[in-house]
Amino acid sequence: MSWKLSHYVTAGLQKSIWRLPNSLMSSPNFDAVCSTFARLGVDCEEALATLAATPISIHCWQGDDVGGFEGPRALDGGIAVTGNYPGKATTIEQLRADFEQVLKLVPGRHRINLHASYADLGAEKVDRTALTVEHFQSWIDWCIKLGIGIDFNPTFFGHPKAADGLTLTHPDPEIRAYWIEHGRACRRIAAAMADQLSEKIVHNLWIPDGSKDQPFDRKGPRERLEASLDAIYADPEPHPLVVEAVESKLFGIGAESYTAGSHEFYLGYAITRQVALCLDAGHFHPTESVADKISSVLQFVPELLLHVSRGVRWDSDHVVILDDATLAVAQELVRGDFLPRTAIGLDFFDASINRISAWVIGTRNIQKALLIALLEPATAIREVESAGDFAGRLALMESAKSLPWGAVWEEFCQRNNTPGEFEWINEARAYEKAVLAKR
Repeated sequence: MSWKLSHYVTAGLQKSIWRLPNSLMSSPNFDAVCSTFARLGVDCEEALATLAATPISIHCWQGDDVGGFEGPRALDGGIAVTGNYPGKATTIEQLRADFEQVLKLVPGRHRINLHASYADLGAEKVDRTALTVEHFQSWIDWCIKLGIGIDFNPTFFGHPKAADGLTLTHPDPEIRAYWIEHGRACRRIAAAMADQLSEKIVHNLWIPDGSKDQPFDRKGPRERLEASLDAIYADPEPHPLVVEAVESKLFGIGAESYTAGSHEFYLGYAITRQVALCLDAGHFHPTESVADKISSVLQFVPELLLHVSRGVRWDSDHVVILDDATLAVAQELVRGDFLPRTAIGLDFFDASINRISAWVIGTRNIQKALLIALLEPATAIREVESAGDFAGRLALMESAKSLPWGAVWEEFCQRNNTPGEFEWINEARAYEKAVLAKR
C-alpha cells in the first residue's frame, strides 16, 4: 500500500472521525405523516409507487474516471477528470463490484449506462467499427443476473481518429465514414441488448466537435453533421425498444467558441426526425433553466432524455446535489405528467472523493427531488392558480417546502432494504476499507 493510500485509510477510515450510529435516523411515524399529506390531497402510497417505477440510469464512467477498457488512452473531446482519490476501478470485475455496492445503497430498481469504450474485449484488440453485441454479452448477462436494465452510448472521444476533436463533422470524408460506421455498430448493439432484455434501451449520441476560437465557417460542420446523423439513423432500421437520443453541449475544453452540435441544432434535428432530445443539466449557460425547456421540447419531440448533472463555472459534471435546479427539473417532470416520456440518467465524474459515495449521493438526490415533487399538493395549487389567486399559489408552493417528505423517503429506503440517511455512509466507508483501499 502506498503512503498516500495508507494516509487516506488511516485518516478517513481507521480513525472513523465522523461515524454515525445506524439508529440515528429513526423517522417519524409514517402513518401520521401520510395523514398530514392526505389532508392536502396527496397520496403517499401513490407517490412511493411512482418513485419505485422510475429507474435512474446510473453512469458507469464515475467508477473509473471515464477510463474504459480499450487499453491505455488519453481523454480528449473536452473531457477532463480531476482528482486522484484512491480506489479507482481498473478492471471490469472491479467496476461491476463497485456498481453492485452502489445498488445496495440506493433504493429502487435502476439501470447501468454504458459507453462503447467499456466493451469486454479481454486481450483482444477490436476496432470501434467492429464492435458487436458479443463484446457486451458479459454486461448483458450481469444485468440479467442483477435484474437491472442497460442504456448505451457510442464513444466519439479518446481515439486516434478523434485526436483533433472532430468526428462526424470532420472535413475528411474517410474519418467521417469511420465514425458513421461506429454509430451504426452501436445502434445494432443497442437493438441486440433490447432483444435480450425485452425492455427499452436509450441509445444516446454525443460528439465533441467544435472550435477553440471563433470559426469562419459555422454552416459547413453542421451540414456535415446533419448528413452524418442521417446516415447513422438510416441503417439499421429503427428498433421498437430502442429510444434514439441526440445530445447537445454549449462548449467544451478546446471547443470554447463553437460546437457544431448546439442545442438549437439538435432541437431542430430531434423535431424533424422525431427522435428523443437529451438535455444535460451541465450543458447550458449557468443561468439557463433546463426545467423551463422541458414542457416546450416535449410539445414537439416524442421523448426526452435528461442527464442530471451540476455545472460549476466552466465544468459541467459535478456530483448532483439536492439544489434548486435539480428540484425544478423533478417538479416540471411531475407537474407536466412527463415521467412516462422521460428517461432520467446521471452524468458526472469526480475523482477527488470516494467514487462509490459520489455515485450514491448523486443518485439518491435525484430520487429525493422526484419524491418531493410527487408529494406536492398539486390539486390545491392548481385550483388557486386557475382561480387567479396568485398570492395563494405562492403561499402554497412555499409552504409545501416544509412538508415532512423526509419521513416518506426513509420509508422508501426501508421498504427497499436500503440504508437511510446518515446510515449509508457507514457502509460505503466499510467497503472502502475492505475493498477500495486494497487496490
